[in-house]
Amino acid sequence: MSNTITDTNFEFPGQQSVYKGKVREVYRLENDLLVMIATDRLSAFDVVMPKGIPYKGQILNQIATKMMKDTEDLVPNWLLATPDPNVAVGVACEPFKVEMVIRGYMSGHAAREYKAGKRLLCGVPMPEGMIENDKFPAPIITPATKAEKGDHDEDISREEILSRGIVSEEDYVQLEDYTRKLFQRGTEIAAERGLILVDTKYEFGKTKDGKVVLIDEIHTPDSSRYFYAEGYSERQEKGEPQKQLSKEFVRQWLISNGFQGLEGQEVPFMSDEYIETVSERYIELYENITGETFLKADVSEIQQRIERNVLNYLAAL
Repeated sequence: MSNTITDTNFEFPGQQSVYKGKVREVYRLENDLLVMIATDRLSAFDVVMPKGIPYKGQILNQIATKMMKDTEDLVPNWLLATPDPNVAVGVACEPFKVEMVIRGYMSGHAAREYKAGKRLLCGVPMPEGMIENDKFPAPIITPATKAEKGDHDEDISREEILSRGIVSEEDYVQLEDYTRKLFQRGTEIAAERGLILVDTKYEFGKTKDGKVVLIDEIHTPDSSRYFYAEGYSERQEKGEPQKQLSKEFVRQWLISNGFQGLEGQEVPFMSDEYIETVSERYIELYENITGETFLKADVSEIQQRIERNVLNYLAAL
């Protein structure tokens, strides 16, 4: 097994605070700088798995970096530099307390809700007569917000976001516009790679001068679901599962082993062999999504490498 990075405790010059999410660790420095480290932690059903996945952080960080550069003509983003394969440095923003989820197909959470008999998701109607993985007539935006207790994301409608004052109407209109533009560009990029961008989520923040910008990750296998375009129609006609490029394969493995993040359930044991297959799948995801060969970074001393690269970057500012 390769070395993985599952936790960090750096002390960077001018450091003011540290926020540790399910996968990323964000160091806030003076001068409104953020250093975001993509760890190798794996989260599913809002639960962090006990073992890290080799190269996962590098993969997520490099896909997100590439996709931000491929969309910056459409939507401004927070990114300034990537001084290390696992690190992004950008401008500190005040994050909006909603995730903008957009779905082109009825898959994953939407399909589970549909099977349960629901035809309204976040206040958006879903047509009758659909089967899992069918394409929606037009992409639908189904926002999510953090629960007041715990880390679970909760579905929320546009109307509720506005009535509760979570986001102003002016800003929300901007978020929806940016979300649709990013999804359209992501769909075009995916099509060039023989993929279908099924659904994804975007997070946004506001800079000190009031500009709405894209933050966090974009079009990665953790935040998005992809299908292979070849054979999609035939599989739908036969009622067969779609060939996916996403984290869904981990969720399905967990479900088959009796775990969906519910109270009282224990995370099933993940052998080193299984962890290695997950790492290989993430590398496959990277190469398919970007169209580039994945180059493994030196992970013999991953903590020291990250610290050295970040310090060198900061010293050069």
